[in-house]
Amino acid sequence: MFIQPWDAALDTDEWRNWLASSGHFGVLAVNNLDPAQAPLVIPTHFTAVSADELLLHLARPNPVWPHLEAAGQVRLSVMGDYAYVPTYWRAAADIPAEEGVPTSYYAAVQFVCVPTIVDDPHAKAVLLTAQLAGFQPEGRHAEVDPDQPPYGRMLPGIRGIRLEVLAVDAKFKYDDHKPVELREQAIDNLLARDRGLDAGAAAQQRRRLGAVGDWQANRATEVLRSSRRHDPR
Repeated sequence: MFIQPWDAALDTDEWRNWLASSGHFGVLAVNNLDPAQAPLVIPTHFTAVSADELLLHLARPNPVWPHLEAAGQVRLSVMGDYAYVPTYWRAAADIPAEEGVPTSYYAAVQFVCVPTIVDDPHAKAVLLTAQLAGFQPEGRHAEVDPDQPPYGRMLPGIRGIRLEVLAVDAKFKYDDHKPVELREQAIDNLLARDRGLDAGAAAQQRRRLGAVGDWQANRATEVLRSSRRHDPR
């Protein structure tokens, strides 16, 4: 994922906090055994049990399994709070509004992982119990026991996957390098349009504006400070 300096996550807490509110639904991308064919992309819920491990499960008939068994690495991608930003929202003050350049706002987190398939019934029960704890903390479900109904008889129909996280890419693309006035207007425009995920995009824009401020001015100040630190005079 290409990330401009102004689109990068401010720190790990930023993307972790966003991910915690995202619903933990993404797509698992797996290389095809035939490199001439398209990769397999599987929509799925997942559970983050730690900073280094993600859990999910898929149906046994899913065609991904031979490809996943051969994969050394996979990628899990999550995105949200996205919105189309039209031309006339981004035009500079000195050009006609219709000559502006459109863009997309969005938040995205991608994990590069090593997959391990889980087939042991008791290990699958542990995995599913952890997922239920994450998605259904209020409980109100039967125990996942491979030897007891109702879930025991269902376990052969799924396979679990543990993903060891090797690297994380996080991006928050909300025009942070643009003037503060444009970003403030974008918030108002998103809320007024109120289509799709506009409200979520506006909330991210407002949050990033408060955290980043005037990116260009701050960047110029940092460059000046850096040059003074390295001035040989």
